Amino acid sequence: MNNLERVVKFLDEAGTYYLATVEKDQPRVRPFGTAIAYKDKLYIQTGKVKSVSHQLAENPKAEICAFKDGKWVRIAGELVNDDTREVKTLMLDKMPVLRNMYNEDDGNMQMLYFKRATVTFASFTSAPETFNI
Repeated sequence: MNNLERVVKFLDEAGTYYLATVEKDQPRVRPFGTAIAYKDKLYIQTGKVKSVSHQLAENPKAEICAFKDGKWVRIAGELVNDDTREVKTLMLDKMPVLRNMYNEDDGNMQMLYFKRATVTFASFTSAPETFNI
């Protein structure tokens, strides 16, 4: 399993991760649960009408954090929009419950991938492991 697959597996097993963005000078954090690996990139999903989308358009720097079984992962980088239909379909196929709110052609579904991301796996009982994806 490569590092990207390992990250997605951890996020999937955690179930929920928290995405941090910035709105002007105020940090904003909210729960997310969408993550896939596609073309060697980590992708997440949101809606273009949501405030998180507008925040990322203003400042694409973001960080996510997930915790499970006494360990956590932090992923920091820039999020880049990808409107290709194929990546939207992959996310909807992985998480069919999203079809209640989104579809590939609705103009609202937004796929974002991490560019220049730094990943850190850590716990209270072992040294951190850091790498780039």
